[in-house]
Amino acid sequence: MAKRESVVKVSGLTKRFGDFTVLDGLDLDVHPGEAVALTGRNGAGKSTLLRILVGADQPDEGTVEVCGEPMFETSAAIRRSMAVVIDDLDFFPDLSVVEHLDLLARAHGLADPDPVVDEVLHEVQLVAQSGQLPGTLSSGQRRRLALATAFVRPRKLLVLDEPEQRLDVEGVHWLAQRLVEEREDGLAIIFASHEPHLVETVATRTLTLGGPRGEVLTGAKPSGGSGAATGGEAPPDAPKQKVSSNNRGKGRRRGGRQ
Repeated sequence: MAKRESVVKVSGLTKRFGDFTVLDGLDLDVHPGEAVALTGRNGAGKSTLLRILVGADQPDEGTVEVCGEPMFETSAAIRRSMAVVIDDLDFFPDLSVVEHLDLLARAHGLADPDPVVDEVLHEVQLVAQSGQLPGTLSSGQRRRLALATAFVRPRKLLVLDEPEQRLDVEGVHWLAQRLVEEREDGLAIIFASHEPHLVETVATRTLTLGGPRGEVLTGAKPSGGSGAATGGEAPPDAPKQKVSSNNRGKGRRRGGRQ
């Protein structure tokens, strides 16, 4: 049986904040079709780990590889593979919702992004707001737009920090099902969450940070990696495009502002 290539490979990752060691020699392999949930109390290092994985922060020791490439935030190859929602996104103030998604899809190489953008707009329930500027959206709608930016572009890896934030119960259940579909479609997912339903539904493994050294394994599929973390309160800290067969994006308003 051929060995599966890692989408993410973390080796000996250590991160300190002054006297606090937040991540201590963490090792982790994530393969296609796996979803790793990061859990633990606030300040345990979940967001810190995600920021290191996407190149927004640097470890004190250890290495990160994405699709076999050493992590550099400016690497074009890594950026093509990775879709990220880890912070509140800054949107262009003069571009409408649909213009943002069109621009992002085209920037990542989709020659005809309209069907994908239509479908995602419908799925995140922003069809009626598609012509609005981001600044006019509610906080929940802005969160849905941030998630939409990850779904309109090619990707092999999703990295999400508490994606359930500002979603209602229906939204959390939608997100869980969408992430299961992404996982079953062969994508790798790493996400931090405090939402039990999301973790239990999506994760094939759970890495609990801020507790005793070691990885807590849960989920329906066997583990493919290992990990370690210590306590210590930290300061706040050509890929596959998924398109389903049904055309659910009919009726969006393109371009115009409300």
